[in-house]
Amino acid sequence: MPNTVSPWPILFTVAVTIAVIVVPGLLVALASGMRGWRAAGTAPLLSYAVAGLSGPWLAALGLPFGLTGFIVAVAAFAAVGAGLRSLTVRKLHNGRRQGLDPVRWSRFAHLAVLACLLVAALVGGYTVLEGIVRVNAIPQGWDAVYHGNAVRYLADTGDGSLTGTSSTNWYGEGNALFYPNAYHLLAALGYQLSGASVPVILNVNTMLLPGLLALSLVALVHTFRGRAVLAGAAALVAVAPLAGFYESMNRGPLLPFLLGWVLTPLAAVALHRYLLRPAPDTGFVFVAAVAGLFTVHSSALFGAVLFAAPLIGQRWVAARGHRGRTVRADLLALVAAGLAVVLVVSQQLLGAIGLATSDIPYYGWGSTRPVNQAVGTLLTFQHQSAAPQVWLALALLLGLLFLPRLNGLRWIAGTALLSGVLYVAVSTSDHPLVMTIARPWWDDPYRFVAMAILPLLLIAAHGLAEVQATVARRLRGLPVPGGTWQAAGFGAVLLLGFGTVTGGLYTGSNARAITSGYYDPVDDNMKTSPAEAAAMRRLGELAAPGDWAMNDRADGSVWTYALSGVRTVAGHFDGTRQPAEAELLGAHFNEYPTNPEVRAAVRRLGVRWVILGGGGNFTEFTRQPGLTGLDDAPFLELVYRNPSASIYRLAPATGLPLPERNAYRSVVRSAPPSPR
Repeated sequence: MPNTVSPWPILFTVAVTIAVIVVPGLLVALASGMRGWRAAGTAPLLSYAVAGLSGPWLAALGLPFGLTGFIVAVAAFAAVGAGLRSLTVRKLHNGRRQGLDPVRWSRFAHLAVLACLLVAALVGGYTVLEGIVRVNAIPQGWDAVYHGNAVRYLADTGDGSLTGTSSTNWYGEGNALFYPNAYHLLAALGYQLSGASVPVILNVNTMLLPGLLALSLVALVHTFRGRAVLAGAAALVAVAPLAGFYESMNRGPLLPFLLGWVLTPLAAVALHRYLLRPAPDTGFVFVAAVAGLFTVHSSALFGAVLFAAPLIGQRWVAARGHRGRTVRADLLALVAAGLAVVLVVSQQLLGAIGLATSDIPYYGWGSTRPVNQAVGTLLTFQHQSAAPQVWLALALLLGLLFLPRLNGLRWIAGTALLSGVLYVAVSTSDHPLVMTIARPWWDDPYRFVAMAILPLLLIAAHGLAEVQATVARRLRGLPVPGGTWQAAGFGAVLLLGFGTVTGGLYTGSNARAITSGYYDPVDDNMKTSPAEAAAMRRLGELAAPGDWAMNDRADGSVWTYALSGVRTVAGHFDGTRQPAEAELLGAHFNEYPTNPEVRAAVRRLGVRWVILGGGGNFTEFTRQPGLTGLDDAPFLELVYRNPSASIYRLAPATGLPLPERNAYRSVVRSAPPSPR
C-alpha cells in the first residue's frame, strides 16, 4: 500500500530529529577536544547523555524539561568540557595530544567513507520505511505503546523524572516504576519542534538507527587506526543483517534497547581515548558516554562492558614488559572514572536497583534451540529468517580467516566470542545461573543475538576489506602507474558488487520481516488498526482538557493518550501491578449506577468518556467484564462509532453528577523520583 503522507513534513521531521540527536552532542564533543569522525560518531551518545542526565535532575529540582532547559544543559555540559579541555592542555607539554591522533586518511578516503555512510543510512532508512508501509504506522508490538505514551507525557508535562513515563499506566502514589528516559526526552523535543504525530516521531527515530550504527562503526574503525576501506565496508555491512534492527522491530519494537545497541561501539571509542591519556578532558567524555548508555537503557551499559572488555585485555597483552605498570595505571583510571559515573548516574542506579529488587515478576524466555543451531545462527546470520544471509556469512568467513590482520581491532574477536557464548547459553538453556546473568536483558534471545552479531558485522566487513587489500598489494607490485587508484577503484567495485549480490543489502527480505509488526492489509489481526486510531483522534477532539477515558486494557485503545492527549484508565497492555482504580473499573465499570466504589473511582480519575477498540493484543481477545453490555447502559450515550471502535460519553443517570475534570493528579513534579 503506498505511503499517503506528504513527503515534505516527513523530511522536515527527519531534519529536526537529526538536529536534536546530533547537534547538542557535537557541540559538547568539540568543546571537549574531540574532532573528526570521533566527534561526529560520539555526538549522538553525548546528546542522549545530556538529556538523560538533565531531565531527572531538573525534575528533582521541581523544574520542567523542555527546549529551554535542554539548551541550558547543553551549554553547561559544553562549558564543563571546554574548561576541562583547557585545564588539560595547559598541563600537557606544549599541548601535545600524546598519541590520541587516529589514523590519517587522505581526503579522498574521507569522502569515500562518507559516501558509504550516506548510502548505508539511506538504505537502512528506506528498509525501515518500506517495512512499516506508512511512516505514521502504529507499531503493533507490546513495548511500543509504552514509548509512545511516554513521549506524549513528557511533551505535555515536562516531567523528566525517572518514574514519570510509567505513570501513564502505573499511576497513583507508590505505583510508578523506574524506566530510563533519555530516548523519550529527545523524542519529546522532536515531537514538540516538528509538530508530527507520536507514531511518526517513533518511526523517524527508528529510520535513523541503521545510519547511527554505521556511523558508530566508522568512528570505531577510525579510532583504532583501521583502513578507510574497512570503515566503508563496516558502514554498509551494518545495515544488512536481519537479526538486529529489523527482527526486533517486528516484536516490540525494542526501541531504547536498539538505540543503546547502535551506540554501544562508542563506549570502546571513549574508553580507548581515555586509557591512552587519562586526563580530565578524556575522562569527561568517557564518563558522559557511559552515562549516556545507562540513561538510554540500563542493559546498554552492561552490553558496552561486554563489548569493550576484550579491548582492555588486548591492551594489557600488548604492554609486555610494561604490563604491570599499564595494568595499575588502567585500573586506577577506571576506578576514578567509575566513581564519577556512580555519582553522575546515582538516580538511575538507585532506580535500576529498586526495580531489580521489586516484586515485578521475572520469568525469562523459553530456550529451545539446540547448541549447533544456535552456533549456526551466528555464522549464517539466520535467527528467525527462513534462509541464511549467505553473502554476509561468506564475508564473515573471510574475516575470520584474515583475523590476524585486524591489528588494533583484533580484540573484537574476543567480543564476538564472549557475546556469542552468552547468546548460545541464553537460547539453549534455562539454567538459573544463565537466567540470572541474562536478567538485564530479560533473558531475551532476540537481544542477545543482536549483541552477538554486532562484533561479527565488523569481522565480516574486515573480510571484504582484506579481499580489496590482497588485490591492492598485487596491483602495487605491477610495473604500471596508477596502482593506488586502481586499488581504490577495485574497492569501490567490490563494495558495489556486495550490495548488488545481496539485493541492495537484503533490503527486500529485511523490509518484509518488519511489516507484520506494523501493518496488516486486512486489518483483522491488528491490535491497533487505522480505524481505531481514527476513533482515538476523534476522542481528542471531543474531550476537554483534564478528561480521562475508560478503556479496555487488552485492546488497541491503550494508544489513546499518545494519539489524542486524552488519558486512559489503562495505558498499556501490561496488567501487572494495576492501579486499584484500574483493577476495580476493569471488573465493575458497568455497575456505575449501583456501585458507589465504582463512582468514587470514576470521580477520582475524572473519567468522562469510554473508548473501546475492536481488536486485542491477544490471540483470543476477551472483553474485560466491566466493559460488557455498554450499548444498553443508561449512564452512557454513544457519540461516535466506526467498524472498529466506539466512543461513549458519561451522561447523568438517575441523578448522578458527572465527575470533575482533572480531579486526580498522578504526578507531583516537585518531588524527587522514587527508586521503584
